[in-house]
Amino acid sequence: QVQLVDSGGGLVQAGGSLRLSCVASGRTISRYAMGWFRQAPGKEREFVASISWLDGLTYYVDSVKGRFTISRDNAKNLVYLQMNSLKPEDTAVYYCAVGGDAQSMAELHAVDYWGQGTQVTVSS
Repeated sequence: QVQLVDSGGGLVQAGGSLRLSCVASGRTISRYAMGWFRQAPGKEREFVASISWLDGLTYYVDSVKGRFTISRDNAKNLVYLQMNSLKPEDTAVYYCAVGGDAQSMAELHAVDYWGQGTQVTVSS
Protein backbone atom coordinates (compact mmCIF):
# COMPACT_ATOMS: atom_id res chain seq x y z
CA GLN A 1 0.00 0.00 0.00
CA VAL A 2 3.04 2.30 0.06
CA GLN A 3 4.87 3.47 -3.03
CA LEU A 4 8.27 5.13 -2.87
CA VAL A 5 9.90 7.12 -5.64
CA ASP A 6 13.54 7.97 -5.10
CA SER A 7 15.62 10.27 -7.26
CA GLY A 8 18.64 12.57 -7.33
CA GLY A 9 21.45 10.19 -8.17
CA GLY A 10 24.13 11.00 -10.67
CA LEU A 11 27.82 11.09 -11.47
CA VAL A 12 30.11 13.28 -9.37
CA GLN A 13 33.80 13.57 -8.68
CA ALA A 14 35.26 12.67 -5.32
CA GLY A 15 34.64 15.48 -2.86
CA GLY A 16 31.43 16.53 -4.57
CA SER A 17 27.87 16.56 -3.30
CA LEU A 18 24.48 15.14 -4.22
CA ARG A 19 21.05 15.34 -2.65
CA LEU A 20 18.75 12.34 -2.91
CA SER A 21 15.00 12.70 -2.52
CA CYS A 22 12.23 10.22 -1.85
CA VAL A 23 8.48 10.72 -1.73
CA ALA A 24 6.12 8.23 -0.16
CA SER A 25 2.50 7.78 -1.18
CA GLY A 26 -0.29 5.46 -0.16
CA ARG A 27 -1.13 4.19 3.29
CA THR A 28 1.87 5.50 5.20
CA ILE A 29 0.02 5.74 8.51
CA SER A 30 1.73 3.73 11.28
CA ARG A 31 4.98 3.80 9.32
CA TYR A 32 7.15 6.03 11.46
CA ALA A 33 10.53 5.84 9.75
CA MET A 34 12.11 6.54 6.41
CA GLY A 35 15.67 5.95 5.44
CA TRP A 36 18.24 4.99 2.88
CA PHE A 37 20.17 1.85 2.02
CA ARG A 38 22.73 1.29 -0.68
CA GLN A 39 24.05 -1.64 -2.67
CA ALA A 40 27.22 -1.81 -4.71
CA PRO A 41 27.76 -4.47 -7.39
CA GLY A 42 28.61 -7.81 -5.84
CA LYS A 43 27.94 -6.59 -2.31
CA GLU A 44 25.04 -6.90 0.08
CA ARG A 45 22.65 -4.05 0.64
CA GLU A 46 23.76 -1.95 3.61
CA PHE A 47 22.04 0.57 5.84
CA VAL A 48 23.02 4.21 5.34
CA ALA A 49 20.69 6.48 7.33
CA SER A 50 17.23 6.66 8.86
CA ILE A 51 15.00 9.26 10.47
CA SER A 52 12.05 8.98 12.83
CA TRP A 53 8.77 10.53 11.69
CA LEU A 54 7.77 10.93 15.33
CA ASP A 55 10.66 12.82 16.91
CA GLY A 56 13.18 13.43 14.13
CA LEU A 57 15.92 11.27 15.63
CA THR A 58 18.47 10.19 13.06
CA TYR A 59 20.79 7.21 12.65
CA TYR A 60 23.78 6.75 10.40
CA VAL A 61 26.23 4.07 9.45
CA ASP A 62 29.68 5.00 10.75
CA SER A 63 31.18 5.41 7.29
CA VAL A 64 28.92 8.37 6.41
CA LYS A 65 28.76 10.19 9.75
CA GLY A 66 29.74 13.82 9.36
CA ARG A 67 29.31 13.66 5.58
CA PHE A 68 25.67 12.68 5.01
CA THR A 69 22.58 14.29 6.50
CA ILE A 70 19.09 12.82 6.42
CA SER A 71 16.09 15.13 6.79
CA ARG A 72 12.33 14.98 6.45
CA ASP A 73 9.27 16.95 5.39
CA ASN A 74 6.34 15.42 7.27
CA ALA A 75 3.64 17.31 5.39
CA LYS A 76 4.85 16.04 2.03
CA ASN A 77 6.05 12.59 3.12
CA LEU A 78 9.48 13.48 1.80
CA VAL A 79 12.89 12.37 2.96
CA TYR A 80 16.22 13.73 1.75
CA LEU A 81 19.76 12.50 1.93
CA GLN A 82 22.31 15.29 1.56
CA MET A 83 25.62 13.69 0.65
CA ASN A 84 28.77 15.78 0.95
CA SER A 85 32.46 14.95 0.60
CA LEU A 86 31.57 11.96 -1.53
CA LYS A 87 34.09 9.18 -1.93
CA PRO A 88 34.43 6.49 -4.60
CA GLU A 89 33.45 3.98 -1.90
CA ASP A 90 30.02 5.65 -1.83
CA THR A 91 29.29 4.43 -5.35
CA ALA A 92 26.16 2.30 -5.23
CA VAL A 93 22.48 2.15 -6.02
CA TYR A 94 20.72 3.99 -3.23
CA TYR A 95 17.29 2.79 -2.13
CA CYS A 96 14.72 4.71 -0.16
CA ALA A 97 12.96 2.71 2.54
CA VAL A 98 9.93 2.93 4.82
CA GLY A 99 9.65 1.09 8.11
CA GLY A 100 7.98 1.21 11.47
CA ASP A 101 10.85 2.54 13.57
CA ALA A 102 14.02 4.42 12.69
CA GLN A 103 16.15 2.70 15.31
CA SER A 104 14.96 -0.72 14.18
CA MET A 105 15.70 0.23 10.59
CA ALA A 106 19.26 1.16 11.59
CA GLU A 107 19.97 -1.74 13.94
CA LEU A 108 17.86 -4.54 12.49
CA HIS A 109 17.45 -3.36 8.89
CA ALA A 110 13.69 -3.57 9.40
CA VAL A 111 12.06 -2.34 6.19
CA ASP A 112 8.49 -2.66 4.95
CA TYR A 113 8.75 -0.94 1.55
CA TRP A 114 11.50 -0.07 -0.91
CA GLY A 115 12.00 2.52 -3.60
CA GLN A 116 13.21 1.56 -7.06
CA GLY A 117 16.74 2.82 -6.45
CA THR A 118 18.82 5.65 -7.84
CA GLN A 119 22.41 5.28 -9.04
CA VAL A 120 25.18 7.27 -7.38
CA THR A 121 28.59 7.11 -9.01
CA VAL A 122 31.61 8.87 -7.52
CA SER A 123 34.71 9.03 -9.70
CA SER A 124 38.20 8.96 -8.22
